[in-house]
Amino acid sequence: MREPAPASQPGGEGPAQGAASAREDFAAAGVPVAGPRVPTVLQVLRRLDSTPRGLTEAQAQERLARIGPNTLPVHRGASWPRLFARSLRDPFTAVLGCLGLVSATVASWGTACVILLLVGVSCVLRATPEHRADRSMATLRKMVATTAATQRRTEDDAAPVPREIPVDELVPGDVVRLGPGDPVPADVRLLRTRGLTVYQAALTGESAPVAKDAKDAGDTPVVAGSHTGSAARGTHPGVGGFHDPRLCFQGSSVASGSGTAVVVATGARTRFAEAHGRLAVQRETSAFDRSVRGVSWILIRFMLLTPPLVLMANAALRGRGLETVPFAVAVAVGLTPEMLPVIVSTCMARAAALLARTHGVIVKRLTALHDLGAVDVLCLDKTGTLTQDRPVVHRALDPDGTENSAALRWAAVNAWSTLHLADLPAPDALDEAVLDAVDEDALMSHDAVAVLPFDPVRRLATAVVRTPGRLGTHTLVVKGAVEAVLERCALAEDERDGLLARATAQAKDGLRVLAVATAERPARTRDYTPADERGLVFRGFVTFRDAPAPTAADTLTALADRGVTVKLLTGDHPGTAVRACRDLGVQVGPEAVLTAADVDGLGDDELAAAARRATVFARCTPDHKARIAAALRSGGHTVGFLGDGVNDLPALHAADVGIVHRDAVAVARESADVVLADKDLTAIDHAITAGRHSGANIATYLRIILSSNLGNVIAMLAAGLLLPFLPMLPAQVLAQNLCFDAAQLAFAHDRPDPRTLRRPTLLRPRQLLRFITGFGLLNAVADLATFGVLALTLYGPDGLDDEAVFHSGWFTENLVTQALVMLILRGAGRVPGPVAWAAVALTAAGLLLPVSPLGSLLGLTALPVLYYVLLAVVLVLYAAGLTAARTRYDQRRGPGSGRIRPVRGPRHP
Repeated sequence: MREPAPASQPGGEGPAQGAASAREDFAAAGVPVAGPRVPTVLQVLRRLDSTPRGLTEAQAQERLARIGPNTLPVHRGASWPRLFARSLRDPFTAVLGCLGLVSATVASWGTACVILLLVGVSCVLRATPEHRADRSMATLRKMVATTAATQRRTEDDAAPVPREIPVDELVPGDVVRLGPGDPVPADVRLLRTRGLTVYQAALTGESAPVAKDAKDAGDTPVVAGSHTGSAARGTHPGVGGFHDPRLCFQGSSVASGSGTAVVVATGARTRFAEAHGRLAVQRETSAFDRSVRGVSWILIRFMLLTPPLVLMANAALRGRGLETVPFAVAVAVGLTPEMLPVIVSTCMARAAALLARTHGVIVKRLTALHDLGAVDVLCLDKTGTLTQDRPVVHRALDPDGTENSAALRWAAVNAWSTLHLADLPAPDALDEAVLDAVDEDALMSHDAVAVLPFDPVRRLATAVVRTPGRLGTHTLVVKGAVEAVLERCALAEDERDGLLARATAQAKDGLRVLAVATAERPARTRDYTPADERGLVFRGFVTFRDAPAPTAADTLTALADRGVTVKLLTGDHPGTAVRACRDLGVQVGPEAVLTAADVDGLGDDELAAAARRATVFARCTPDHKARIAAALRSGGHTVGFLGDGVNDLPALHAADVGIVHRDAVAVARESADVVLADKDLTAIDHAITAGRHSGANIATYLRIILSSNLGNVIAMLAAGLLLPFLPMLPAQVLAQNLCFDAAQLAFAHDRPDPRTLRRPTLLRPRQLLRFITGFGLLNAVADLATFGVLALTLYGPDGLDDEAVFHSGWFTENLVTQALVMLILRGAGRVPGPVAWAAVALTAAGLLLPVSPLGSLLGLTALPVLYYVLLAVVLVLYAAGLTAARTRYDQRRGPGSGRIRPVRGPRHP
């Protein structure tokens, strides 16, 4: 007995190795992955040691034990402890952890405990939503079909018995039956077909079904209806060998017709499994990671610089030694936004939970929410997002090109008769569109006699009906591919060329075209055959377009208003993509359309410039999509990519945010960052809004906390040089930080300024550094003015010698000014929210804590009434200066400043 092509042992080879050998398995079985030379059915069966009757049970069991189950490599989500440990690698968290260890080293146990507690809370908040998302993904995996229809024999001489078996028990050499709606369970070579068409969108990105046939059907013409498969939609033929009509691949599904096929490759050796190897490829750093790294380095530089300055200044000017080390560490801690990891994790976790609860959106990578908020370019295919997965009739034309319903009526007669007599498992999509466009009552007068269903060789469907009012006459109604119909019509050559040119023009305009013709024959009882499809009278064309998605136009408008440019990356013909845009009110000029050939002719820098201007990228292969996404990123954009198939995996990895819908292929869902409940742009708009909501709160928190902390540190350094004692005790610094940190939690629950939702939110370290430097110096001036109030007004020139009074006065001023900063820098004129109430609570703590019993434990004391009066004057002046500075900053920054402005395409109404 011949052995079938070698395959992997169970568990003995990883996804990358299995994918690498997929092509070798096809070659060993006599089925090349691409190219015109495909062995005959007999040669394939011999090399697989199989027959059209299938394998015996003994053969199947032996191969299953040796080759392994027909399962794809499983991507297992990380456990909760691993996600927790991974969160510790976050730069912000790492900085805090180091500060906690340093605080413990210098015996500042209170500070160390608080910092390490915050680190733990942050890691829990980040790990828990991601672990919950992994569980949701596991639920989605269980929704995949798990059985296949095959035929096996009990013995060599026994008749084959049809049976349903689990997909994972299929082996090379099995003969499977395919019917409408069935997923193709493995890579197969077709043996017999009957009108078989297959959806390969998950593999190639094209939306139309592709005709398949066990025989060589030749080249598919360009102008056709859905019956002609991929060429009708203008899809690039032969992308990766998927368009060979004799082969079907795992990951596709049957659209119509039926067939039998022999399994050639299973499990990790299928073409579909190649995509799983991409999951192991490390993605480039996201927009959030880049921003976090930049901000972290700013903090690290400040923190490394501050303690040595404090120690050297105190040693040189005050003769102090190691006793100032705890104070130096406290200053460094005071500069650090220790609540940042908690705020970031809480903001994103709340937004992710809200999206999941209200819109069914699963955020697998929590930081992807920030990247969504920063997205200014969204790349997507049209099918299912801009358009529905069904065609609609555009118009009907007579032979002269004039709009006339006659051709549509005859096409409906053909579709109606085929639906009733052909016993098809499911109606053709174009037939459904035709029937939806006419009144069924007009069809009742035609009695169907016989039908010749569509097959991919003839590329026609013929119905024979009784002619109303004419006894003894039958009418043949033929519809199908334009060339196939025209060559059967009684036309002069110039007439045929003119009609073909007219149909070609319609196809270039993004329409699918069906030709319709009729012929009258004497009534007979003898069967009709394809030989009767001659001498036809041409009746006209019926054109179809993709039905726009109901919410697409409104969502495109909303995205444009939010500064998000939508770009179409599709495997379809340029005209088809442009037509979809035009139907949605988006006018796309010729200069805004690039094809795969155009992309191939451009270098990386040239492509980055061209990609900014283009709106439609047509005839794209997976590599083209990935290269375009990478080019847009290199041009400074934050890119989101919406995909659903294996062909989209490279682009999902190349984009900042990979987005898929729930019904996408499993490998795409595993690779994505965000999973939508439906393939609907509205859900993306909600996700982007949620990302900007959390991103705006994080950015506001960072601006406020860092500018306040920098001002306090500057003032603390100045006080350390001017005072004969420490300007604030370590316990007081810790208490002040705890009060301020508790108030900052309100930012995770705040509603940001609506204006911030109109543009991408992205943390830019240099812009942040300029902000905190300017406003930090202003805060330091307010602190130094408070020193003056304490020194000169309350107790005279020697007032600063009273440690308790100074500590209490500065403690109160710090908390009150920080509350003021929270209100003013949050944004004026907004409805009070959690931040406003937190600022009130912080002010109350600053005023009441020094006079409370806890204040005496911290070394604080009550202050005279005059201090509060003078402090109010200082605060009014500070508020005026802060408001003026904020207004000037907003004016200089302008709407959308600080980010790369997206190049918008033409606006639609």
